[in-house]
Amino acid sequence: MPRYEYRCHTCGTTFEQSRPMAEAAAPASCPSGHTDTVKLPSTVTVTGTRPAARPSGGCCGGSCCG
Repeated sequence: MPRYEYRCHTCGTTFEQSRPMAEAAAPASCPSGHTDTVKLPSTVTVTGTRPAARPSGGCCGGSCCG
């Protein structure tokens, strides 16, 4: 289940809540019970490496070398 980050306008607390994507825009109460909150923009970090493509067969993939 996705986690969404919110900020409370009343006390300034930033908090997260897990909820279905269909409820992402639904209002959220902060841990102190205030209801004047706003959903913060999501940030996604993708890490990992992918091997670089290596040409095979000579100068241009083997099609021009004979």
